[in-house]
Amino acid sequence: MKKSFVFIFVTALALCASQVCQGQAHKNVKETEANKLAREGSEAAKNQDWDKAVDLFRKASAMDHKYADELATVYQGRGYAAAKNQQYQEAIQDFTEALKGKPNDLRIYEQRAAAELKMYAYDKALADYAEASKLKPNEVRYYNYRAYIYETKEDMQNSMAETEKALKIDPNNQEAKERKQRWERKQAEKMPTPPPTTPTPKKSPAAKKKP
Repeated sequence: MKKSFVFIFVTALALCASQVCQGQAHKNVKETEANKLAREGSEAAKNQDWDKAVDLFRKASAMDHKYADELATVYQGRGYAAAKNQQYQEAIQDFTEALKGKPNDLRIYEQRAAAELKMYAYDKALADYAEASKLKPNEVRYYNYRAYIYETKEDMQNSMAETEKALKIDPNNQEAKERKQRWERKQAEKMPTPPPTTPTPKKSPAAKKKP
């Protein structure tokens, strides 16, 4: 009975070890294949063959999640190339994919917002610059961008709110100062012209009584 138990135990251990070895071997094969795909993807990216780079890194990332960052980078590269070619919708899609891998990348938010502005998607651009402001609260540019968009939408109240935020960080910021001056001039033009002051009529001299 004892020998039988020992035999079963040893057999079970051997089976487990075999399964572990097989699993490890399978994992090693996947890692090797992912590394190969990543190397090819990097080469494609160097040659600015963005479609190929995205495809290769997408496959590599599916096999090994450590390549998610590189996948985001090539999405960003393809998005930038699309924006340069005025393919703004495609650029926005790629920047959106890039942000899945790099959700705290300020540059991607800026690039997507710039493409959204070209598409007149003002509200989306405002949202992207707002996200950028959360990540870097003391960056004046993001408040100026939002102020500019609001001014374009003729929403001067919100435009001035963003302008004041920019001036609070940098009181000498030229763009913000000029925008505030424009707003103040417009406000002055809307003010009704006061009526001219009517002089008080002089009293007529009292008529002399006839004798």
